Amino acid sequence: MTISEGISRRTWLAGAAATAMAGALPGAAQAARRRKAGDKINIAVIGAGGMGAANASRLTGENIVAACDVDFDHVAKSLLGRDGNTNPERVALRAAYDKAERFSDYRQLFDKRKDIEAVLIATPDHHHAVAAKMAMERGLHVYVQKPLTYTVAESRMLAELARKNPKLVTQMGNQGHSGDDGRRVVELLRGGAIGNVREVHAWTNRPIWPQGIARPDPVAKPASLDWDLWLGPASVDWGYNPDYAHFNWRGWTPFGTGALGDMGAHLLDFPVWALEPGLPTRVETRHSRWASRDQPAQPGSWPLAGLTFFEFGNAKGGPIKLTWYDGGLMPPSPRDLPAEAVMSPEGGVLYIGDQGMLMHETYGEKPVVFGAGAAERAAAVPRSLPRIEGGLQGHERNWLAAIRGETQASCPFAYATTLNETMLLGMVALRAGRPITYDGNAARITDAAEANTLLTRDYRAGWTV
Repeated sequence: MTISEGISRRTWLAGAAATAMAGALPGAAQAARRRKAGDKINIAVIGAGGMGAANASRLTGENIVAACDVDFDHVAKSLLGRDGNTNPERVALRAAYDKAERFSDYRQLFDKRKDIEAVLIATPDHHHAVAAKMAMERGLHVYVQKPLTYTVAESRMLAELARKNPKLVTQMGNQGHSGDDGRRVVELLRGGAIGNVREVHAWTNRPIWPQGIARPDPVAKPASLDWDLWLGPASVDWGYNPDYAHFNWRGWTPFGTGALGDMGAHLLDFPVWALEPGLPTRVETRHSRWASRDQPAQPGSWPLAGLTFFEFGNAKGGPIKLTWYDGGLMPPSPRDLPAEAVMSPEGGVLYIGDQGMLMHETYGEKPVVFGAGAAERAAAVPRSLPRIEGGLQGHERNWLAAIRGETQASCPFAYATTLNETMLLGMVALRAGRPITYDGNAARITDAAEANTLLTRDYRAGWTV
């Protein structure tokens, strides 16, 4: 990665120096050792409620020795079912959390607990890279929820850390990558079931949180919430409002990456994986209006809906155009799409090849092919990818098995960072307000120098990467 106008020399050099040092950390080789079958792994959970609780509930066969969250009242609610009683699937997790040492600040967790071997990170997006970098520099295996990072520069940083520390087992939390159906999608596309693909459409019903709205006034925060720690590296403090925490943060530019950051990790995963397009060479976004006319100069809520047009000029099989739809927008039906082929309103992907079409739902599920001879060609495509034990539900356990050396991680950073960067470039184009031409080798926007500032961000003191 070269220094661009957008990634400041100070920020880049500091990150590069830390990354270079990480490869020589004295504890790294010891902490990142491969565990033997039957050994229990000492795990810390950062972001223990919400999605973190869903992930951690699949890790209770290990030793959850530490849990970090800024609001343990919220964590307690995450362990309950809709009837207000403990969710049966999370009884073991509640017991594990009761035994674990609790922290509100993961910086203190890393300083105090030297017995940790692996870390699950399921915080809001703006914390991901900070926590992951701290863990990896200490030689700890990491599972990081999607999107992997908040910025392109952070994604590059984690990619380099993973490259320099190959004993670290890394995994991004996009469980569709471990699903049987999704892996079959990749086999069918690579096996030529619909011929050469030059056009892809991906859509989602997200956001399902408030978005495209003006900033609300601050209100009194819950007594259980440490708002300053929730803000963490964010460079703004608008004061607490439930429209930000604990779930709605995805819709706000300082904290989340909108619908594309949320669902692109699932829906764009399969075209990026199967078609090997590399990084986009041109990106443009069309969207509903910002909530206030001074945006995006004044960060606020992401627009309610948008279309993002990706061009992959360096794709392995030739140029590809991919269109992303969010906010409930959906692609038009191709003329040859059968009437009974209904696009799921929740989300899906449609691939248009020169010998047919393939469509699947979110997470790669329920793939189906259309076109003369497509079904016969699909049936003849052999199974070539390994299946992950547990499929969609086995993504976290796959990470643990990889730590023990029993298998390979399903979605390691070596792959996940390319997918992540592709998604984030869509948000960069949205913020830039114009098409951007991107040089993936240099991590630089070549036709809008000012837009390079959107490849990184400012950090509050004490939280820099």
